[in-house]
Amino acid sequence: MTAPMFSTSPIAEPRISTGVPGLDDILCGGLTPSRLYLLEGTPGTGKTTLALQFLRGAVARGERALYVTLSETADELRASAATHGWTLDGIDVYELVDEDGLDPDSEQSILHPSEIELGETVREVIARVDETKPDRVVFDSLSEMRLLAQNPLRYRRQILALKRYFAKRACTVLMLDDKTSETGDVQLHSIAHGVVSLEQAPREYGSERRRLRIVKMRGIKFRGGYHDFNLETGGIRVFPRLIAAEHHSTFEPKARPTGSAELDLLLGGGLVPGTNTLLLGPSGVGKTTTAIRCMVAALERGERATYYLFDEGLATLLARSALLGMDLAPHIEAGRLTITQIDPAEVSPGEFSTMVREAVEERKSAFVVIDSLNAYLHAMPGEEFLILQMHELLSYLNQQGVTTLLVLGQHGLVGEVRSDVDLSYLSDCILLFRFFEAKGQVRTALSVVKSRVNAHERTIRELMLSEGGLQVGDALGDFEGVLSGLPAYRGEVAMLTGQGSSEGGVR
Repeated sequence: MTAPMFSTSPIAEPRISTGVPGLDDILCGGLTPSRLYLLEGTPGTGKTTLALQFLRGAVARGERALYVTLSETADELRASAATHGWTLDGIDVYELVDEDGLDPDSEQSILHPSEIELGETVREVIARVDETKPDRVVFDSLSEMRLLAQNPLRYRRQILALKRYFAKRACTVLMLDDKTSETGDVQLHSIAHGVVSLEQAPREYGSERRRLRIVKMRGIKFRGGYHDFNLETGGIRVFPRLIAAEHHSTFEPKARPTGSAELDLLLGGGLVPGTNTLLLGPSGVGKTTTAIRCMVAALERGERATYYLFDEGLATLLARSALLGMDLAPHIEAGRLTITQIDPAEVSPGEFSTMVREAVEERKSAFVVIDSLNAYLHAMPGEEFLILQMHELLSYLNQQGVTTLLVLGQHGLVGEVRSDVDLSYLSDCILLFRFFEAKGQVRTALSVVKSRVNAHERTIRELMLSEGGLQVGDALGDFEGVLSGLPAYRGEVAMLTGQGSSEGGVR
């Protein structure tokens, strides 16, 4: 007799939204209902704001919500909600300790915690839940419960009792803890179905850095590690850590022109979608102008582009581009180009990655410029993290078929130059810019030193910027030592000139 066949595929449990943008993405769908969760973080990290968003999400779904507070008054909660433009309509706020609770003749006094007070506190919570029958409950905070319990055993027993009680009534519970207990106290972690930890770290300059981590979450898959988040008017917004392997798309990796025939020859045909190009050289050598020339060519083909501007002022960039014959205003007005000015002191790496994703996935940008990586480096906590962050970001852009240009300034003008960070191995193509001196003038040399996708030229050409735009000259075959900045002239090669008559240069 054949044995009966049973399906071994797991049954997907329903999920409920946390009400926090980005957090559901990290949790791969949200929270499992009817469970008890711990939200921990030092004062000021945003626990109350997240808890209110959690309950407001319940109200929006037509569910009943209860906020039990031992640490803040109801008026303080309403004031906190008002700073975000919210009301507490639909949320039942239950204030356990009121003015009567501070009366010396009152049987319950927060000033003299005891076992009797803990039992009464728990009974009051249970009575309120039985009365309102909420779907979601926030308990703020466990620090007061810990003080009332006075010893770890009694505290653990009460939390376990509350957990079982809420589970029987199909309540999803969020318990807040301000981490004022002894370091290493993980009793709550073992009891809770899931633990979300909030952190904030001050910086010597700029706003503090906030980040979130899922410490544990039973029964569901989640994205581990730290995720940046912002606490601002309107609530918390979480920026999920970018994982490039989750994003793939199909595209045609065919080289496309840059707008300069000579530059196309140097690149071996042009720029290829799904690749990134590093523009490397000292300040003022023409990296930004070259990037704009390539971007304008893409815009004229009908592609959408996004330009992230870290260093230069937006007005200066637009004026200089227009003087060089590359007016960006019509493309901005038509909606094809978005220029975003970034303040590295205020934007976290996670937020920047989310901005890039929105540009690609929502605005359909096929061309992205990051100008420059020097300022982006200072927004990162360390060089090793910049490398990892850029690896994921560039892998994502490549897999989306985006043409990416990265501008990286080097220290020094002629002779030996150096960079803050080495991104050469992450780049598919490297355009190297160098100043050199010839005939009493400071000139610019341009070469392609690496390309993973094209059979590029190995020559060094002269680059000049003028009112006619970007000009790339013939190979500097009669010069030696151009990349050192101190070349020796060996022949009669024609140099570029703004007038174009005396030296036979390209106009």
